[in-house]
Amino acid sequence: MPKVIITCGKIGAGKSTYAEKLRKSEKAVLLSCDEITLALFDGNVGEKHDDIVERCQKYLFGKSLEIIEIGCNVILDWGLWMKEERVEAREFYKAHNVPCEIHYVNVSDEQWQKNLEKRNADVLAGRTSAYFVDEGLAAKFDGIFEEPERNEVDVWIENEWR
Repeated sequence: MPKVIITCGKIGAGKSTYAEKLRKSEKAVLLSCDEITLALFDGNVGEKHDDIVERCQKYLFGKSLEIIEIGCNVILDWGLWMKEERVEAREFYKAHNVPCEIHYVNVSDEQWQKNLEKRNADVLAGRTSAYFVDEGLAAKFDGIFEEPERNEVDVWIENEWR
């Protein structure tokens, strides 16, 4: 039976890099809120960002069920930064009898800073479509993030690859 894999981790932890590797190895469809918001709004949604991301996630939860129904694996590439989000995701898929795995991409503070520096350089140079993460945004998301306990996730990845 096809399954859903959801990436979990801080902004800039390497979730999208990991999700892209999984997409190939699992022969899966990758669904990303960042991809949609950046394509449609060029990252300029301002104060509406959180609302748009929430609506995008709801849409992708539904779309993932359609993809599963035709027999294809799905990877949801977003952070699940809070425990409540992880619980809700599991409950959603359990209610639809769909196997769901949460893969946590852990990153040391040193590697996280390197990742953000590389990401920001790539964004400025036009080599990637991603959000630029300044110190204020990094601090905001670091403050929101609730690191999962090992029993909350199915796969724990230590990211030192960037």
